[in-house]
Amino acid sequence: MTPKPRYRRTKPDAQPTAAPAPPNGGPVVVPVVQFTISADGSMAVTLDGAPYLPEPFAPALRRESFPAILDTLAARYRTPLRVQVREADGSTFTDIITPPRERPSARPWERPAPEATTRPVAAVPPVLHRVAGAGFVPGEDVGVAIIHAHSDASPDGTVRALLTTEQAAAAVTGEVILLGRVSGTLVVSRLS
Repeated sequence: MTPKPRYRRTKPDAQPTAAPAPPNGGPVVVPVVQFTISADGSMAVTLDGAPYLPEPFAPALRRESFPAILDTLAARYRTPLRVQVREADGSTFTDIITPPRERPSARPWERPAPEATTRPVAAVPPVLHRVAGAGFVPGEDVGVAIIHAHSDASPDGTVRALLTTEQAAAAVTGEVILLGRVSGTLVVSRLS
């Protein structure tokens, strides 16, 4: 019995556009993406053991770029990916990410049904409701409950928050709570 040849990339920075078919019906190899996250949020990524680097002139990889990298690789390989995450505290996480299913495109001889043309609806500017309170520590973060937003207190300790009509409608009593995250100040204000 002759041993099966092992395949490897000839260029370590080459990234194929699709997963290669298994040779001679051999086992399917799932690409392994490893994320190593530092305490400061910076991140090193390897793909099958080779460094995965961002585009030239792109910012350094950070924890926030995790989903974008997975989306890019899943679309590129169009096969499941084994994802390993190593956190700075030593904890690890492993998962299999599957690519989104491709939707079949229309065949050239099949014409889509013409869509009914409608006139564009003019955009209605949002109506904002003002909420105010006093007694806060100058500059503190103040929660607006039902927490749809955060606002900063002005230098004199007052705060102002603007809510859309949809957000104001969620406050069925017509009241909004302003909560100072530093001072603990709690103000119940009526919508105006």
